[in-house]
Amino acid sequence: MVNPDRWRAGAAMVLLLVAAAARTASSAGSLSPGTPGGVLNLLQREELATGFSIHETATIATVWPASPCFSNLVTFDPMNPVESADSIVGELAERWSWQDNYRNLVFFLRRDVRWHDGQPFSSKDVKYTFDMVREAPDAVAKLRTSPRKEWYENVDAITIPDPSTVVFKLKRPQPALLLMLASGQSPVYPAHVPPAEFRTRCIGTGPFKLKEWRRGQYVDYVKNPDYFVKGRPYLDGLRYYIIADRGTQKAALQTGRVDVSFPGDTSKPLGEELKAAVPQLVMTVVGTGTSPHLLLNATKPPFNDPRIRLAMSHAMDRRAFVQAVTQGGAVVGAALAPAPYGIWGLSGPALSALPGYGKAEDEQAKARKLLAETGHGPSNPLKVEVLTRALFAYVDFASFVVDMLRRIGVDASMKQVDTPLWYSALTRKEFQIGANVAGYGLDDPDPVFYENYACASVRNYTGYCNEEIMRLIDQQSQELDPRRRHALVAEIEKRLELDGARPTMGWRLDYFIQRPYVHNLVPHNGIYNWGRLTNVWIDRR
Repeated sequence: MVNPDRWRAGAAMVLLLVAAAARTASSAGSLSPGTPGGVLNLLQREELATGFSIHETATIATVWPASPCFSNLVTFDPMNPVESADSIVGELAERWSWQDNYRNLVFFLRRDVRWHDGQPFSSKDVKYTFDMVREAPDAVAKLRTSPRKEWYENVDAITIPDPSTVVFKLKRPQPALLLMLASGQSPVYPAHVPPAEFRTRCIGTGPFKLKEWRRGQYVDYVKNPDYFVKGRPYLDGLRYYIIADRGTQKAALQTGRVDVSFPGDTSKPLGEELKAAVPQLVMTVVGTGTSPHLLLNATKPPFNDPRIRLAMSHAMDRRAFVQAVTQGGAVVGAALAPAPYGIWGLSGPALSALPGYGKAEDEQAKARKLLAETGHGPSNPLKVEVLTRALFAYVDFASFVVDMLRRIGVDASMKQVDTPLWYSALTRKEFQIGANVAGYGLDDPDPVFYENYACASVRNYTGYCNEEIMRLIDQQSQELDPRRRHALVAEIEKRLELDGARPTMGWRLDYFIQRPYVHNLVPHNGIYNWGRLTNVWIDRR
């Protein structure tokens, strides 16, 4: 039972934050005056596996190049690198209001918005989109897969009283819903375009219109002349160069073929090399909201045994990972990002007491002891295959995992697969260990927990399910007292690590690179929510 006084106090506090945040996109942050014109060249690290279908993907390789096409109901202030409730600004919604003790979230929409094909935008499009994403029984369209269905499990219904009003009716209070709707993974789709078409083309309300996607080469956008924010965007166009080879990516950044790097992909050594070679480059160190971790398939032997999962976690020397794999370009942390790159993650003594964070020799001894309890040792070594994605960041991590496992007597090998096969194998749970690098839509416990640890989640690739932890996840989600919510979240993080649910190595940092003539492009502590590029302008003079 929630204490009514604390409920009202918490609700009042959050309402103040929401009221402070309810600004239009045109007034977001402190923008430097822009000069219209020019084309920005951006690095795209791989082909767009799912085209522009953000709602069917879990990868930044789609969200980054597709974001300029779309708009959200609300978004995070593009000029603020810290994403929180008080950095939310309006986009398709001019204003919003929590009602009925956080059980109704009402959006009042702009009336001057048209889709890129000229059709008017209305509340019908919002209901269509999120009924489809949450797989509502009466949804009029269906996605091939909906990775963030669990974000909206608490939505009971979406109603549209009129063309400019949308109401999200909730089963229980959930303040984090507003943050999830601000994520770059939550664009609004047009109700008149079948969702399958976004795998090859894009019709949005965003600042840029798709001109051409030449597979394996580039994605071109042109300025949307009918964009609803007057005087935006500044740029005439965008070109995303698709460059998969690491050396070619470096050369493109160094020579100026591209003006900005790919979010989350510039390591500390690479950033420092580029700055040494071209001192005028601007390098910004930010969190990425991405964490390398082990996916241990708990649906099949041997990882249905929690002792073996825990042994794998003990074997992973987190501090060695930070130094050896990222050359210092990461911070240790568990299921949520620690300060200063996040506000929820464990740190200090609470983190040091978890498996894999102690002295390497002691942790490896604990791992061997657990393996011995399950009948594995020098005369009967555990044999495992470490599956990973054929991208250098993943392969580097997987190589580290194989080495750590061999140190405790596990006969480990590595297998690489391309991106489409990678996600297919994870979804069908056709792996033993996955060396994964997951990106999270935003720094809040709700999307991270529900998407990755909820028993029935599409993205719960490991099949891990703990009903007691699920009850705690639901409890923290509706807790309005910040201190109590932090305490609940800390307990959940601890239990997940002790269960070997998804052993986390740490949180990567990005040494984001851009040319000095690029203005108003502010990287955030997370890779998904700043790709709209509405206010970016360039001056190559």
